[in-house]
Amino acid sequence: MAKSSCPLSQSQFLAKAEPLKVGINGQEMLAEVKAFSTGSFGWYLNGKTTILVDGKAVSVQIGMNLTIVGSKEAPRE
Repeated sequence: MAKSSCPLSQSQFLAKAEPLKVGINGQEMLAEVKAFSTGSFGWYLNGKTTILVDGKAVSVQIGMNLTIVGSKEAPRE
């Protein structure tokens, strides 16, 4: 299977990308634009929310990376 390539350079992405709205259990959060230390780029979300389980509120920590496929090999410019 052929490897996917990213159509953007890292500098294009960082200049033009905007934060993404992400809904988790009805709560809207923002994933911020990020260049990861691995060389990939995409969006990152870190936060906390409360979820009901059997009528009891439990606190959960959220960590989410949305990495653009092929971004690690994209030009840095």
